[in-house]
Amino acid sequence: MWKLHTGKGEEDDPRLSTLNDHVGRQVWYYDPQAGTPEERAEVEAARAWFTEHRFEQPQSGDVLLRLQYLRENPLPSLPPMVRVERYQDITEECVRNTLRRAIRFYGTLQAREGQWPEDHCGPLFLMPGMVITLYATGQLNSILSKAHCQEIRRYIYNHQNKDGGWGLNMEGQSVMFTTVLNYVTLRLIGEELNKNGKSESLEKAHKWIQDHGGATQVPTWGKFWLSVLGVYDWAGINPLPPEAWLLPQSSSSHPGWAIPVLYRWIFCPMSYVYGCRFSNKLSTTIQALRNELYTISYEQINWNQARSLGAKEEPVPRTFREDIIFSIFHNVFEPLLLRWPGSKLRKKALDTTMKLIHYEDSATQYICFNPVSKSLNMLCCWLEDPDSDAFQKHLPRVVDYLWLSEDGMKMQAYNGSQVWETALSIQALLSTELFEDCSSTLKKAKSYIEKTQIREHYPDGFVHWNRHITKGTWPFSTRDQGWPTFDCAAEALKALLGLSKALSTINEEPLSVEHMNDCVDALISFQNLNGSFSPYDTTAGTHGLKLGKKAETFEEVTNYWTSVECTSSVIQALAAFRRVHPNYKPKEIESCIQRARHFIEKLQRPDGSWYGIWATCFTYGTKFAMMGLLASGAKYESSIAVQRGCEFLLSKQLSSGGWGESFESSQTMVYTNLEGGRAHVVHTALSLLALIAAGQAQRDVVPLHKAATILINSQMDNGDYPQEENIGAVYGQYRLNYGSYRCIFPIWALAEYKKQCCSE
Repeated sequence: MWKLHTGKGEEDDPRLSTLNDHVGRQVWYYDPQAGTPEERAEVEAARAWFTEHRFEQPQSGDVLLRLQYLRENPLPSLPPMVRVERYQDITEECVRNTLRRAIRFYGTLQAREGQWPEDHCGPLFLMPGMVITLYATGQLNSILSKAHCQEIRRYIYNHQNKDGGWGLNMEGQSVMFTTVLNYVTLRLIGEELNKNGKSESLEKAHKWIQDHGGATQVPTWGKFWLSVLGVYDWAGINPLPPEAWLLPQSSSSHPGWAIPVLYRWIFCPMSYVYGCRFSNKLSTTIQALRNELYTISYEQINWNQARSLGAKEEPVPRTFREDIIFSIFHNVFEPLLLRWPGSKLRKKALDTTMKLIHYEDSATQYICFNPVSKSLNMLCCWLEDPDSDAFQKHLPRVVDYLWLSEDGMKMQAYNGSQVWETALSIQALLSTELFEDCSSTLKKAKSYIEKTQIREHYPDGFVHWNRHITKGTWPFSTRDQGWPTFDCAAEALKALLGLSKALSTINEEPLSVEHMNDCVDALISFQNLNGSFSPYDTTAGTHGLKLGKKAETFEEVTNYWTSVECTSSVIQALAAFRRVHPNYKPKEIESCIQRARHFIEKLQRPDGSWYGIWATCFTYGTKFAMMGLLASGAKYESSIAVQRGCEFLLSKQLSSGGWGESFESSQTMVYTNLEGGRAHVVHTALSLLALIAAGQAQRDVVPLHKAATILINSQMDNGDYPQEENIGAVYGQYRLNYGSYRCIFPIWALAEYKKQCCSE
């Protein structure tokens, strides 16, 4: 039976390093002897239910986590269940009881270190890279047990589309990229084609690949992984030259500044592997895959022609100009770099790139920026020296990215979202003012936030290593991962400032003013020239090198959108800080806030909405934009932007009283309701929060009452909220789950509703 373990383990691997005793680390372990027959039956029932209903409800509900934590942290007694037939029946008491039920349940899901573990998965192209790396380095069976492979198989099959393929997300239409990579993953972990008639799902996938032109149609990312595995030829891939890292640091085309963080530390190790031209040795499995993945014989494939192919389903077609540039690189420059004296330049480029990889590994305790860079860096360390300490230190960190739910085992988009959701949780719980129900929960959450703050800069001249200042910031997940994320830093600062008002109630000491000042300094330093904030670094110079664009699957990654949500979080944090500490850099803070405010106002769309890139979509973006404008000093009565934002939200309220926006909005850039006009508890809560903050209760309170009715009546028997469509996104393109949103935002919205709209 599987069990989630957080923090420091009893028998931690000596190869692991940590900066804060592994606070926040979360790993699933398998114990074949664990669990009673009744507990095992509960798990199997949850798995069976998901598989049976996977096409109606493709997002898992973190049932295994909930079953474990409710066993370990028994649910306290709850107030009576509340249901209201009409919004006119809502009273302060029924809202308070609903909140208490939700708070007490949500407290049972908190880990011992203070964070909330949860499913932070979604994209279906993350696991294949890790499996291919482990297979190529000979570590597949030592890192992934039979129990791991069984759950990986379960997950992949549970999210296979009816036509046999896989989408970029669990609800996406089938594309060649993820279909080929997931098919390969299944084969590497032991699934076989046409064996005793037991591989019908695998056969459907094979047929889909054949019917759609074969694996030569995958985009560059797919071709890269297939080349590493040895089932595609490097001659058929567009250049990823490591020589780009030899450009002068001052050059606007240097990839350390020209490519944004989200792709920079993927391109870096990709270019190293490309420069090495490593391919896995031929084996029975590799030979079989060469036969299965293509519509013609492997030996007959024209690799130069295949280099220019791209599946028609992929979102980013290459231009004719780009094809010409890549052809010149491939046919002229690349051959020169493979023989003397050009090979000396290639070696220098590889050495330079490898130093960057080692720095990234060391700075993140071998967790790396994300799971893609993790897989790639690990492969690079093995290519440099299979017996190296660096490679050995990578291995025990693989499991940091694995998450288990009733739909199987998957790869998280990060090693969790611990800081982000803990900071939001603190603010939601504080808003309830029900400290008798959540004081111990808040104490643990405060401890986690404090222990996760980054208290120093990167070592060894961080600018040389293409980094920015970090002192005073917070990461997205854990201190060990360590990449500063500026909306997380802002929300963490807001949470601690909010806690400072309630410290006498929960008997805690505040974070030192010095550490808060460090955070403010960092936030101000990261403002872009246009007034905006990006999540990881500034956007200055991100328009030089375009080679990185050829991820092709990621349409918007290298455009590196500045974020309304991130900008709003920083405004709110700075505004909250100056209310408590008005004498610290008042001019700099005011200038920063007003420049950010103007950026948000400029991005408002004609219909009054804002586009959100980190969740679906116009609801999320509009909520954050309005909260940022209001925190900057804007008032409904005098701000046309706030007025139009309110009008937009009210125009999208459903007849039921709620809001429910489809992920389709993110892709079409047009607001689209969920199928059937269903309300979604998170979208309803987000809209309610924005409207209350903008003073809607003083103008017309009825829309707020109707929304609150949805949130009250949606609560489950145990105080939880139902899992509905995941609303998280990556740059507005790829779905991502935030498992705690379904609790955080309804609690927060009902708390504000109770204060602003209820009276006995």
